[in-house]
Amino acid sequence: MNKSLIIFGIVNITSDSFSDGGRYLAPDAAIAQARKLMAEGADVIDLVRHPAIPTPRLFRPTQKSRVCAGAGRAQADGIPVSLDSYQPATQAYALSRGVAYLNDIRGFPDAAFYPQLAKSSAKLVVMHSVQDGQADRREAPAGDIMDHIAAFFDARIAALTGAGIKRNRLVLDPGMGFFLGAAPETSLSVLARFDELRLRFDLPVLLSVSRKSFLRALTGRGPGVSGPRHSLQSLPPPQVELTSSAHTSRAPCATGWRYWRR
Repeated sequence: MNKSLIIFGIVNITSDSFSDGGRYLAPDAAIAQARKLMAEGADVIDLVRHPAIPTPRLFRPTQKSRVCAGAGRAQADGIPVSLDSYQPATQAYALSRGVAYLNDIRGFPDAAFYPQLAKSSAKLVVMHSVQDGQADRREAPAGDIMDHIAAFFDARIAALTGAGIKRNRLVLDPGMGFFLGAAPETSLSVLARFDELRLRFDLPVLLSVSRKSFLRALTGRGPGVSGPRHSLQSLPPPQVELTSSAHTSRAPCATGWRYWRR
C-alpha cells in the first residue's frame, strides 16, 4: 500500500470496549461494519481484541475463534487487517492468520517474542504511553513530552531492530488522550508537533484520536458524539486549523479512525 495517508477503521471485537463493546462480537456484524468503514474511506480495518486499559487476561478459545473469523473473512473480502492487541499469544495467533499489521498499545515490550516477530512480515505499530496498565493512572512526566516520546522510540526501535526486525516494518504512535495523561494540553501539544516525529525517525507515524478524552474536554460533548466530524464542528478556529493540518478531518467517524502519515 503506497499512500502518504492511510486510514485505519476500528472494529471492536471485545465485549469490554468503552465505546461499543459487544456490538461487533458476531462475525457477521464485524464484517458488515468493516465493509461500511471501507466504503467510507478506510484503507485498513483494525480489529481491536483488547480494551485500551491493559489488564491481565487469558486468551480463551472463544476469543481465538473471534480473531480467526474476523481476520479470515475480512481478508477473503480483500480487506487489509490490523490486529490491536497487547498479548503475545493473541499476536502470535494473528500472525499465523496472516494479518498485515500488529498494533500494540504497550509498544511490544516482550523481548522474548521478538524472534517470532522477526520471522513475520507484518508491520508493527509501536505505541508510546505514560501508563503502565496498573490501577493507578500516571500523568505525563515533567519537561518536554516530545523528549520523553522520542527517548521511548529511540530505545524501542533499537531493541526491535537489534532482534532482527526490519526498521521499515515499524510504524510509530505517540499515544493520545489517556495514554499521555489526563491533561488535554499534552495531547494538543503532541498533535501540534506531530511532524517532528516523522522527520526525526523517518518512519510512518500513526495518529489515534478516535473518541479520545481530550477532544471531549475541548468540545464539551460526551463520548457518544466525539470524533472528527463532531469535534471539528465545535472547535474554535485555531484548533480546527491545527486538527485539519494533522489530517483528522478526512472522513466521518463511525466507530473510530486512526490515521497515519508517511
